[in-house]
Amino acid sequence: MTTFPSLITEPHLESPDDFYQALIDAHQPLTAEESHAFNARLVLLLANHIGSLPVLREALAAASPGPPPAR
Repeated sequence: MTTFPSLITEPHLESPDDFYQALIDAHQPLTAEESHAFNARLVLLLANHIGSLPVLREALAAASPGPPPAR
């Protein structure tokens, strides 16, 4: 049986304020459309880095504004 890692939801980011500022700075020169495209590229790059579909599904559910989908 294969065990997959779980989504880390506790604070785990090195220098979160610095990351947030870098993210804001990256969006500054962009139009709304460019900002949406940037976010999509960033999500896909990070998803590729994570590499685990079960973890990505946990992240999608955790980020969803509504109740988690029924399984």
